[in-house]
Amino acid sequence: MVAQDRGDLGQARTILEKLRRLHPSNFAVDESLGMVYVGQQKFSEALPLLEAAAREQPSSDAAQANLGAALYRLQRNHEALAAFRRAAQLNPANAQTQQSLGELLLDAGQSRKAAEALAEAVRLTKDDPALTLEYASALVAAGDLDQAEQAVNAMPNSDNSAEAHAVLGEIDEKRGDYRAAASHFARAAALDPSEANAWALGVEFLRHWTFDAAIREFQAGSLKFPASTRMKLGLATAYFGAGKYGESIPVYAALLQADKDNRLYAEMLGMACTAVSSAGKGDCATLIAYAQSHPRDARAATYATTLLLTENADPADVATGRKLLDQAIRTAPHLPEAQYLMGLVRQQDGDWSGSIAPLQAALAAKPQMAEAHYRLALAYWRTGRKHEAQIEAALQKKYAQAQQQDLDRRLREVTTFVVDVRN
Repeated sequence: MVAQDRGDLGQARTILEKLRRLHPSNFAVDESLGMVYVGQQKFSEALPLLEAAAREQPSSDAAQANLGAALYRLQRNHEALAAFRRAAQLNPANAQTQQSLGELLLDAGQSRKAAEALAEAVRLTKDDPALTLEYASALVAAGDLDQAEQAVNAMPNSDNSAEAHAVLGEIDEKRGDYRAAASHFARAAALDPSEANAWALGVEFLRHWTFDAAIREFQAGSLKFPASTRMKLGLATAYFGAGKYGESIPVYAALLQADKDNRLYAEMLGMACTAVSSAGKGDCATLIAYAQSHPRDARAATYATTLLLTENADPADVATGRKLLDQAIRTAPHLPEAQYLMGLVRQQDGDWSGSIAPLQAALAAKPQMAEAHYRLALAYWRTGRKHEAQIEAALQKKYAQAQQQDLDRRLREVTTFVVDVRN
């Protein structure tokens, strides 16, 4: 104990290891040595000692709590939760145990039970704003919004607490009061202009497709926090949502260059690059490089092919595009966009009859693909199948809005992903 008090954990460990050899299965020795290992961040070595101590003195709530803490540090949360439950049963008046139990229950998705444990921790501790906010967050997760709001508003000086406004923002978001939620998130960011608060405000705008406001927040956040990947992802997605595909391209390209195996960045870059004219496509070379180095990503290869097979493309680009297209079809033969491109390539080669099969395959996988109906109508017309051509032309008109609907659908999916990004 003297060695520990002066910070000499090595000496404490040496003494305790000698004591353990002389006195095996001794609770005080096992518990103390285990905690020395914890102090040295050696959780794997600490665990068997703390497990032994918990067996040797099963009535010790401290032993159970220490065991639970070590298990948590080893990411064995289910076992940690069981240990903290035992500790709370042995001593329900320990505020730290109740708090740890509540946190683990919340991680496990048991928000109602988490709120109960945290409520007990608040009652035992009193005047701990951080703990109160943790309790309120558990209530929000449990859907008890009124009680959560009461807990936050009862805090002293809550109006000047960025953390309190952040929780109130989540409460209003859950209620569907988006204007009030944005106001709270803005207040939190003003009180504490941290990356987390700037992110939360930008996400609130992004969540409800208020893209211009989201752009402003993420632009400012990206400048203030240049190392924040999620700020850049939020900015690129806000640009994309606002239809500013050209502005989104360099941001998605920079993200992909920094994370060269990220399929989401590659797909979003592909969607943006194929949605704009030739202007602003310089950064799209990043997508082509990605597609060449990731032969299993058929979607990226398809986007890259679209970029390469332009009307006045260089022969080398045409060869690269056709190679990528073959690669995409081998990898994902039922990908409608790839089959459509194969039909288009065959039509460019004058093989109208040969274009029919891939176009039919594209439409079998995606019947609402307007451009495939259009190309199939041309193929039928050129091969003398006039009645079928008229049918396909009518279907092309019917599905004329499909491309924009696809963009909207994917944007919703990506927006949901971005909203859920935590760091």
